[in-house]
Amino acid sequence: MAHSPTETQYFESFDGTRIAWREVGEGRPVVLIHGYFSDAKTNWIRYGHAAKIAANGFRVIMPDLRAHGESGKPHGLEAYPADALTQDGHALVAHLGLTDYDLGGYSLGARTTSRMLATGATPRRVIFSGMGLAGLTQTSRRAGHFRNILTKLGEHVQGTPEWLAEAFLKTTGGDPVALLGILETFVDTPIESVKAIQQPTLVVCGAEDQDNGSAPDLAAALPHGEYVETPGGHMSAVVKPELGQAIADFLAR
Repeated sequence: MAHSPTETQYFESFDGTRIAWREVGEGRPVVLIHGYFSDAKTNWIRYGHAAKIAANGFRVIMPDLRAHGESGKPHGLEAYPADALTQDGHALVAHLGLTDYDLGGYSLGARTTSRMLATGATPRRVIFSGMGLAGLTQTSRRAGHFRNILTKLGEHVQGTPEWLAEAFLKTTGGDPVALLGILETFVDTPIESVKAIQQPTLVVCGAEDQDNGSAPDLAAALPHGEYVETPGGHMSAVVKPELGQAIADFLAR
C-alpha cells in the first residue's frame, strides 16, 4: 500500500533508554511527536495524517516518546530528568543525521517541540497542534491535571475529562508508573523564547480545545505564526481528517 509505515526502528537515547520510531513516505524529513498517553501509531498513522503528509513528498518520522508506545518505559525517576523528552528529540535528530527538516507535535509533542527550539533545534518550519500559549509557558496546571488522573485511577466520575483520559489510557495500554515520571520532565518555555521563534509556524487546534490554553494567543505571540482551526476538542480533533490536511497543506507550500 502506498505510504504505509515502516517497521518500528529503535535507537538508544542520551541515557540508554530505547526510543522507537516509525516512518512513512520519502522526501523532505518532518519529525512529528505525539501527545501524552498516546503513541505515533495512534496520533499520526491510524487516522491517515501521516499518509496525507507523505503524499506531498515528505518523509514523516514519528517517534514514540519515552514511557509511551514501543519505547522504553523505565520506572525509576532517574530516567525522567527535566527536559528528558527534549533530549530524546535532539538525540533522534542526531541519530538520523537530519540537518534540513521540519518539526512539530500534538499537545505534549508540541510542548516537546517548543523545548527543542529553546535548546538549539533549527528546523525550517514548525507545527504546534493541540497547543495554546499557556500550555507552553505554564506547564504546572496540565501536570497537576494528569497527576490527579494517574494517582486516582478507577475513581473518576464517568463522562468527566479525567474519566475520558483514563479511558484513552486503557486503549493505548499505557504504563501509569512510567507516565507519572514524564510529568517530572516538564519545563516551562518562557514567553520570550516563544516570541523568539523565527520559523514559519502553524498553530492548528480544535475549535473546542482549550485544554492547553488559547491557540490563537499562541499564534499571535509567534513572529510568523498562523492559526488554523479544525473541528473537535482536544481528544476528538486527532481523529478528524482536517488535522492532517492542515499540516499537509502548510508543509506543501
